[in-house]
Order: sequence, then structure tokens, then C-alpha cells
Amino acid sequence: MANASPDRARIRSYNVGFGDSYLLTFSYPGGRDRNVLIDFGSTRSSGFTPKGGLLTIAEQIRMDCGGSLEMVVATHRHADHISGFAGKSGEVIGSLDPDIVLQPWTEQPELDPAASAPAAASRQTLRARTMVSRLADLQHLAGLVAREVPKLRASGQLSKTVADQLSFLGETNLKNAPAVRNLMTMGGRRIYAHFGTKVPVSRLLPGVKLDVLGPPTLNQSAAIAHQAHVDPLEFWHLAALRAAAARGAVSSGDPIFPRAPVARVISQEARWVIPQIDRMRAEEMLAIVRILDGALNNTSLILAFEAGGKMFLFPGDAQIENWRYALFDRDDSAEIRQRLSTAAFYKVGHHGSLNATPRTLWNGFAHRSETGGPGRLRTMVSTLAGKHGAEARGTEVPRKTLIAALEKLSAFQTTQGIKSRKEFWIDCEFDL
Repeated sequence: MANASPDRARIRSYNVGFGDSYLLTFSYPGGRDRNVLIDFGSTRSSGFTPKGGLLTIAEQIRMDCGGSLEMVVATHRHADHISGFAGKSGEVIGSLDPDIVLQPWTEQPELDPAASAPAAASRQTLRARTMVSRLADLQHLAGLVAREVPKLRASGQLSKTVADQLSFLGETNLKNAPAVRNLMTMGGRRIYAHFGTKVPVSRLLPGVKLDVLGPPTLNQSAAIAHQAHVDPLEFWHLAALRAAAARGAVSSGDPIFPRAPVARVISQEARWVIPQIDRMRAEEMLAIVRILDGALNNTSLILAFEAGGKMFLFPGDAQIENWRYALFDRDDSAEIRQRLSTAAFYKVGHHGSLNATPRTLWNGFAHRSETGGPGRLRTMVSTLAGKHGAEARGTEVPRKTLIAALEKLSAFQTTQGIKSRKEFWIDCEFDL
């Protein structure tokens, strides 16, 4: 390569609807481009998602990266970040033969509850394995929830809002087994990362530095270990145990109470309680899948790429519990916050969810500005309004107050602004 440092960087976000797919391209004078694909998934298409959906987008990615990828990043297991790695679109991405596939430590096969044995029988490994097992149990319950939604809709006892949220969260939190299996076999090397993991990028991305700022391991973050035991109010344990029981019941095919009589006709005086039971059941399921949704977000990778004196920050869907270790809990947190303050680009966390952009992080960005200019902070979000959260509770995604701040203090771009099925992406470019 004529020059060992890139002179340009481009971040391209594809209109996958509600999901994420970013191609980070570093260009070198006298040399070929180097490419990193960060996530590829969707749970809802938009009115301008291209015909052919994720397969069409995968073929565009192949064209944009010149037929090869240096790295694939799957920040976490949510469907809206990895569903494109399954099926025909996954075959296209697999054919790009990435040198490295980077995932969070919770995806390591040795920790999978279905694996034959952990890599080492240490107490720490067993604790990590327990956490992954609970995630798997809750994901199984998410699958049961997704299957129950049509019956609950048909009962007529649920509001459309509750039914839609149950459907969305149930589908988003499925295990996505085909995508997971493809990622486990894709490319030349798989790295399961946590805070501080050294990813060998010097050969693949000359002149580029990559820091992994999350998620922490259970050993690194006492707060995460504590949360897994008691937050919220032991419901994590309760939900996981109930899901495990449900898994056993479903897999065996036997009724839970085989000798109990089954009522074929409900007496009139008892019918009033059935709608109440349906509503309570729906609320309970919604609470459980919300817990899982947050738990998986807090396994998300947080990545900081640096080149030519500029930092590009990609936090996946990391929420505050994940961010806390880097921002507050470490002895060198003040130094980390100082480094993050220099960011030139911020990929807005969790599609514009308020709790995925910590105030400390946002307020610390030194390049925020109400006026334009080449040094102004650039921000980008891939999102689709009306699919997650509720405005009445102040949880809608994207959150209006956050979007207003992004528009006021940064050069902000959103995939919701894409109005073409032919050019279904937005670009952010930097001279380095």
C-alpha cells in the first residue's frame, strides 16, 4: 500500500426500516478501500426499503465493498441487528469472506447453554454461562409470546397498542438461530469481545485504531453481576425460571396437570373473569419481554474507531447499564470520557432511544455546535417511528426530545429521510 494511513472515511447507513446496517469504509491513497460491516438486520421495513428487502441490500453491500469485507460486526443478538445474516442475504454477506467476525462475549459458543462444556470450569465461566443460559430461557419465552399474540388479538381483550408491542418485542427478541449459526461459521476468525479486548486490526485496517468499550464482563462489572441477581426485584430469576419450565412443558408435549378436568363450557357467572385474565397475562408477558429487550441491549458491543485524528463511535443498542462501566466505574473513566468527548461521529444508540444516549456522553461531546462548519459533530440514526415504545409513556423510539437535541447541536442524518427505493442509503464522509 502506497500510504499506510487512510485519507478518507465514509459511513453508509442502509434503509433497512427498523434495524441497523452500517458500512464503514476507509480509503487509502494508492491502495484499495477497506470495509467494516456493522450489523445487518431488520424487524420492520419502511415505505422506502428496496424491493427485495435485505437480499437487495446485501447485494448493494457487496457492490459497495468491492466484493470483500475486512470485518463483520454483530453488536448483539437482536433480530433488528442480525436477521440479515440468515438466509439468502446471509449467503451474500458470507461470500464476502470477512477476515474477522466480531461479536460480544455473550455469544461465545463455549458459554452457550447447549454447548457440551465450558472452555474452563472456573467460577467466573460458570457465572457467565448462567447469565447466557438465562438469556436463552427468556428468548425461548419470547418465542412463546410471539406465538400467543394472534390468539390474544383474536380474543378482542387487548388494546392494539399492547398487542403491537407484544408482537414487536416477541419477534425482536427471538434467538435468530439461523443468523447465529451463520455468524459462527463466517469468515476467517471469530472474536468474542468485551471491554478492553484487543482486536488485531493493524494489518486489515492500516492506520486505524479500534477500542472496545463495552460490554464489560461479569468480572469487570460488579454492577452487572449484581443486576443479574436482584434487579428488578428478582424478576430476572423469576422470568428465567418460568421460561425454563415453559421450555420443558412445550418440548415434552405433555400437559402440566394431566389429571385436571378441562372445562368445555364456561359457566355464565365465570365468564366475566376471562377478559381480566387475558389482560393480566398480556401485561405479564409484556413485562418479561421488556426485561429481555434491555438485557440483550446491555450485551451490545461499544466500538470506537480512530483514524486521522477523528473518532467514529458505534455503540449498537448499548443502554446505560452497559455504558456505566466505561463512563463511571473504572479508575480511568475520566480519561475515557475525555477521549470520547473528541468524537467526530456518533451512531445514535438504539435507534434513538433516550436511555441509550447517556447525558454524560452527549453533554461531553466537544464538537456539538448550533452552527455549521467542518468540525461540527456528525450524528446518524437508523430508525422507524411508531414501532417501539409509546409516546404517552415518554418511551417512543426515536425519542422526540433526543432528536430535537441532535438536530440542534449536530449535523444530523436519519434513514427516515430516505425517500427513494433506488438510492436507499445515506452517507457521512470525512477527510482524514
